[in-house]
Amino acid sequence: MKIAPLFLNILCCLFFSCKETAQITKSKSNFEPEWINKVGAKKNTFSPKIYYTNDFGAVNDGVTLSTKSIQKAIDECSKNGGGTVTFKSGKYLIGSLFIKEGVHFNVPENVTLLGSENIADYPEIDTRVAGIEMKWPAALINVLDQKNITLDGEGTIDGQGKVYWDYYWNLRKEYEAKNLRWIVDYDAKRPRTILISNSKNVFLKNLNIQRAGFWTVQVLYSEYVTVDGIKIRNNIGGHGPSTDGVDIDSSRWILVQNCDIDCNDDNFCLKAGRDWDGLRINKPTEYVVVRNCIARQGAGLFTLGSETSGSIRHVYASNIQGFGTKNGLNIKSATNRGGTVEDVYMENIKMESVGTFITISMNWNPAYSYSKLPEGYTEESLPPHWKKMLTKVEPESKGIPTFKNIYLKNIDIKGAKKAISVSGLKESIVENVHLKNVHITAQTAGSINFSQNWFLDDVSINALDNSTLKIENSTNVDFSKVANR
Repeated sequence: MKIAPLFLNILCCLFFSCKETAQITKSKSNFEPEWINKVGAKKNTFSPKIYYTNDFGAVNDGVTLSTKSIQKAIDECSKNGGGTVTFKSGKYLIGSLFIKEGVHFNVPENVTLLGSENIADYPEIDTRVAGIEMKWPAALINVLDQKNITLDGEGTIDGQGKVYWDYYWNLRKEYEAKNLRWIVDYDAKRPRTILISNSKNVFLKNLNIQRAGFWTVQVLYSEYVTVDGIKIRNNIGGHGPSTDGVDIDSSRWILVQNCDIDCNDDNFCLKAGRDWDGLRINKPTEYVVVRNCIARQGAGLFTLGSETSGSIRHVYASNIQGFGTKNGLNIKSATNRGGTVEDVYMENIKMESVGTFITISMNWNPAYSYSKLPEGYTEESLPPHWKKMLTKVEPESKGIPTFKNIYLKNIDIKGAKKAISVSGLKESIVENVHLKNVHITAQTAGSINFSQNWFLDDVSINALDNSTLKIENSTNVDFSKVANR
């Protein structure tokens, strides 16, 4: 018998449940899952030929709409076996562009692409937005049903989104007065900045992206995609609603690294469809790595949900710093979403001036999450996406989400308003949460409700109001020996 391996397994069982030990000890660090080295795009090799968009009629004055000219360059490049599509210095006003296979789309340092402020310049396509498949304007830059593409450069892509932010807020005021909060986000059609959909082996690197009209980067129904070194600044000239940073949506084998995000919603977010439509599609987000990043203003440093219907699993976040981010780990869903969130790893996280570090809710934002048609509407005359939102999940039990197997290690949180806020359901207990070397300083400790099996090793919660965690309807959740330092 070999003593050393046996001793290691005994130690692991003390920290993790024995059920999980076999999986964890497969990797070098006893924490990193072994699959993390398999994520991301593979190296692209392009033809050396260069296509300047200016040679196809693109104008660098920032006023002349150059969409058609740039698209001609992209199409010609792809048709002739690929190469690099790039720009001479200046500003270019554009609507939706569609990148094709074999194209290296390069935005140099002295170039700015300006998104059109006219929604007509973004043709509607079949896509998925906020968990629902529907007709929606194409993004500013689109990679649809393609492979072997690189989007990069030190230049800037400016969505000029304020006109769309203002449109949303005006429409929301109108819709809320009609008890239609649940549908306004879908009727206020706003362009995303970059969409990678149903594609494979795509790199998005080093670009400066700002003022998104809606989500900034969405990776949808795709695999083997790398988002590396991008900088997002969406709070220039205002605070755009729903201007998420990077959204990974029903996709797999994704790598996000070296990014710096300042936005007005979730910084790094994983999604998998919502409600009846998400359960119909039933595509998970899985095998995702987010590492070596900065999350500035935003709703969540690492958010899973609220679109959980297809399930979110096998995810790893490491070496992320948060400055003024509302939440740290935010797992959220609703009782009509369903799906399972599991096998979630976070380590080496530092945050300052955070709202709540751990936020877990299965009944998130009811006004938005639950659809109810007010009096005065005839359902037969409604748009298709309204009907999808109103289709009930049956049986109701199918809509209850499951959250389990969450691992947090080497966490240092300062200046939080609340340390922990966990709310499971009687029908669905949040289970198997592992904290190792986790230290939180917050105004108040918070609460845990409907949870079980928390495993603690070197954990401290310094609540400035001297409160302790309020623990209700939970078993094997004991913070009585946690240091308050």
